[in-house]
Amino acid sequence: MDGKRGSKRRRPLVDCATDKFEDAVPVRPFRWSWGGRHFPGWYWAATTGQHVGFESWLERDRLVLMDFDPAVAGMASQPFWLHWYDGERERRHAPDFFVRRVDGSAVVVDVRADDWIAPRDAEAFDVTRSACGEAGGGSSG
Repeated sequence: MDGKRGSKRRRPLVDCATDKFEDAVPVRPFRWSWGGRHFPGWYWAATTGQHVGFESWLERDRLVLMDFDPAVAGMASQPFWLHWYDGERERRHAPDFFVRRVDGSAVVVDVRADDWIAPRDAEAFDVTRSACGEAGGGSSG
């Protein structure tokens, strides 16, 4: 990401540490389907004055909490793809949210109920946590 809405470039995350991910558009579309198990939608965030996407009730609830948190200055959904090689093949993961705090620090958030975290997802969350730590930010999920 190079700070322009909608632009795409593949770079190491550490090289993107100063990019404004809180202004990023989602890297993939949100899908709606009748009778689906997911609950996607758009939440109007007072913090940003913009809609922020979500894909489940749990993500929506996390957005509401972040919007009411006075320490949060900005947020974006699915702000980037994180690519890695797992020893067998190329993998990628789009974290659920990027959050900018009022002190300028950042955190990447993955939202999943503990009993719904499959081993493959747990690996993606661990890789995200490690990459964000190396880039100087935090990750939760």
